Formats: sequence, structure tokens, C-alpha cells
Amino acid sequence: MKPMIKQSEKAELLRRLHHGPEILVLPNAWDCASARIFYQAGFPAIASTSAGLANSLGYPDGQRIPREDMLAAVKRIAACVNVPVTADLEAGYEDIAKTTAGLVDSGAVGLNLEDLDYRGTGGLLEIGEQVQKIEAVRRIGDELGVKLVINARTDVYLAQIGEPESRFGRAGDRLRAYIEAGADCVFLPGLARRDSLGALSRR
Repeated sequence: MKPMIKQSEKAELLRRLHHGPEILVLPNAWDCASARIFYQAGFPAIASTSAGLANSLGYPDGQRIPREDMLAAVKRIAACVNVPVTADLEAGYEDIAKTTAGLVDSGAVGLNLEDLDYRGTGGLLEIGEQVQKIEAVRRIGDELGVKLVINARTDVYLAQIGEPESRFGRAGDRLRAYIEAGADCVFLPGLARRDSLGALSRR
């Protein structure tokens, strides 16, 4: 049996895995059984899936599951494997400070944080508001002794927001701002062209 790893050490391990010689593949678990399968298959870290987890508890995706239920499920997943767990917490719910504290309490060491506005506008949060959320996650995690691995996501392409010709520039502006705010990595789902991905990475 592997010795138990401290939560702060798991966070640093997850951060190092992002900079390893090979692409980090994060299988998405939705409960303890799926997490244990991935763990026993040898994956060095595990993510939770917001859609899969919510659906398994009878909720649709899109931040419809109560935060407490989401975090309770993440806590069960983190407790049943001895590798870093990062959680898809959608847009962080209505109180990012409370969500971050709950994430640390769950035993997870990272999160996926998207910039969709779930308050009914159907668009994206203003860059400044999302930057403040990222900064809050970093500050609160540090205060609680866990340097959380923040994966900041923008849904410019996935949600097809704005004119197509403006999306590349807007996505780049957002991701750069999120990195400057303290995100460890960024995520742009929906962009599939190899040349565009390369251009975005260079930018």
C-alpha cells in the first residue's frame, strides 16, 4: 500500500505533472467506483466531471447541482484514492470564497473554473469579474495551506459567443488575463484547428 500523501504535497505533485515530459491525461470520475478504476489503472491524477457527477445524482449539467452536493461527491472521490484529485466546479457557484474553502475541505487540490455567466444572461462574465474570482481562489487556498492548481477555462468557442472572427482574439485576451491573475493553466474547449491551437499557445 502506498503511503498517504499530504494534501499540500498532492497539490505540488499535480502542478509538476502538468510540466512533465508527457501530456497529462486526466480521466474524469463521477463517483468512488469510477475513481478507483482509474486509480487502479495507474493514472497519476484524477479529475471529476461536472456533467457526469451531476447526472449521476439526478441533476442536469450547467451548475444546477447544489454546491454542497457537488463538493460532498468530490470529497468522497478524493477520500477513496491516494493521488491528486482536481474538481470541475463549473463557474464556482454564487460564493467563490465558500466554494474554495469547501474544495480544500474536500481533500481535492485543484479545480476547473469556467467563465460562463450562469445568472441568466447566457454570456460570459466580464474579464475583471473572472480575474477577481481566480485571485480569490489563489488567496484562499494559500491561506488554508493548499496551493490549489487552477485551470481557468473560457467558453468563447464552446458556447459560440460573439462574432466568429472575433473569438480568437477575445479568447486570447481572456486566457492571458487569467494566467496573469494566478491560473496555473488555461483551457479553451471548442477550438479544434491545429494551426489555431499553435497560434494561441504562442500568444
